[in-house]
Amino acid sequence: MEWRKLGVVWRPEGAQAWQQSHAGLPTPYDLGDGRIRVFLYCQDRDLIGRVGYVDVDAGNPLKVIAVSRTPVVDIGVPGAFDDHGVVPISVVKLPDKRVFLYYVGFELCRTIRYRLFTGLAISEDNGQSFRKYEEAPVLDRSTSELYFRCGGHALYEEGRFRLWYIGGRSWFNLGLKMVPLYDMKYLESKDGLRWGSTGKTIMSLNPEREHGFGRPYVIPRPDGGYEMYYSVRGLEHQGYRLGYATSDDGLSWRRRDGEIGIAPAAEGWDSEAQSFPAVMSVGCQQYMFYNGNNFGETGVGVAVRVQ
Repeated sequence: MEWRKLGVVWRPEGAQAWQQSHAGLPTPYDLGDGRIRVFLYCQDRDLIGRVGYVDVDAGNPLKVIAVSRTPVVDIGVPGAFDDHGVVPISVVKLPDKRVFLYYVGFELCRTIRYRLFTGLAISEDNGQSFRKYEEAPVLDRSTSELYFRCGGHALYEEGRFRLWYIGGRSWFNLGLKMVPLYDMKYLESKDGLRWGSTGKTIMSLNPEREHGFGRPYVIPRPDGGYEMYYSVRGLEHQGYRLGYATSDDGLSWRRRDGEIGIAPAAEGWDSEAQSFPAVMSVGCQQYMFYNGNNFGETGVGVAVRVQ
């Protein structure tokens, strides 16, 4: 596998108060009219994230057609699980034409740095506008996943929702900073609204080299089975690196990180880190949208898979 980098798609220029910096967690959705809507989060001056989008040409994803002027998902009410920021993680179009947008809410804490749980926003106009399903998370804390139930990617297959996500309950000291520790998990749901309290661990960290995964992004393979793209937080370097795995059933995964076919550049926007890959096929092309340095501070970029 090999990816050819096309470049940076977009980064905010401060035109809107909520778009002062960052273009993070790119989450693409095919609008079906020659446009790809890339949902992402931007930060305001207080570093609080809100969900917006950038529309790009499906034939040339470096060509920006439109940018949202207002957030499509805003932060929650004071004290809610998402009162200090929201970021998109997965978009699912259902047979009844509704669009489910799963997002992660940030809640700041005193004894730990933060908690991350998953909310849901629903669109009935093909992703033009969204309403939150509830003010509470659909993926809330549980005993074994006390601090993190987030970063998930959902698919709707054969009348069920399948979710690959990040779950955990631990923090540890890495130098002068407390960092989270979590594994990759799996759950299923009949309606995408109600999920079990504990997911099945499908991928564990190498404790000698890693301390966390970034959002998994799972795509079915045309010949059967699944591919997963994700990012890994390492102990030996500050930024994320991209990972790749394959599975026959979506449950048992084989890590093949060395075959990802894309790496940080020697210099530039993705020289220090690469994270949050999202892969989609449009016609005969397959694109990977991803972030570079500092969680999207340098913008969202795109690469095309070399045939």
